[in-house]
Amino acid sequence: MLDSGAPSAPPPPPGCLARRIQRRRGQTMETAIDLLAEETPVAMRYNGRSFAVMMASPCDLEDFALGFSLSEGLIARPEELLEVGIRPRVEGIELAMTVSPHTAGARFRDESARGLPGRGGCGLCGARELEDVVQPPAPVDGAGVFDAPALRRALDALADHQPMNTATGSIHAAAWADADGRICRVREDVGRHNALDKLIGAMARAGDDPAAGMLLISSRASYEMVTKAARAGIGFVAAVSAPTALAVELARGAGVCLVGFARADGYNIYTFPDRLRVHP
Repeated sequence: MLDSGAPSAPPPPPGCLARRIQRRRGQTMETAIDLLAEETPVAMRYNGRSFAVMMASPCDLEDFALGFSLSEGLIARPEELLEVGIRPRVEGIELAMTVSPHTAGARFRDESARGLPGRGGCGLCGARELEDVVQPPAPVDGAGVFDAPALRRALDALADHQPMNTATGSIHAAAWADADGRICRVREDVGRHNALDKLIGAMARAGDDPAAGMLLISSRASYEMVTKAARAGIGFVAAVSAPTALAVELARGAGVCLVGFARADGYNIYTFPDRLRVHP
């Protein structure tokens, strides 16, 4: 007979699944429940035509649709994404998007679409031509200056805003913090670039000013992360891990202050160090 007074386990966060495992600790083997990150193929379709298949966490998909469309240059403004249909399929999820007829998303050539899935750790998979890979973003307008103590506060608080990663240990986050270091929005995903796309979509829906705050990413700052941030108008990026050399060059050309190895006790500033005031 079940004990009706026994507390039930809380449901896992969205994007996580509970699975029974065998866990060994020292000389002891036990049966346990572990939480795992979901990873699902998400097909991006524009006006009935396939553009890409991304491996992503199946949550915040409307934010993903908008942020991906903006950061990939398929639309220029949020209002150009007219409709998003979320269609479960046997193989995954289809995001059926309708965009304005004058946008790049309505006019892309079949040969310019990504022919391979964009895997969870890769923002490049599926590009067909070299010229499709590195496209320097336009310079960011109105990039702000921020105080080092505010960045420290945001970094200290980041882990508390990552429920999926707390549950699974395998999820990236992209966070938006204001000038005082208060974290305002966070999106998580198995893919670092997907998390950023979701955050960009959420910010666009909310009407956030991308120049008024700081972007924190729980990953390395590779070229596509800087490109996506700059296209969204974000002028300050702090990455928990290192940047790549190409990311630094793109950040310099786009007017993005790029911080790497960002920790509460220190960081490296790779571009525009005058935009992070050590002594406010």
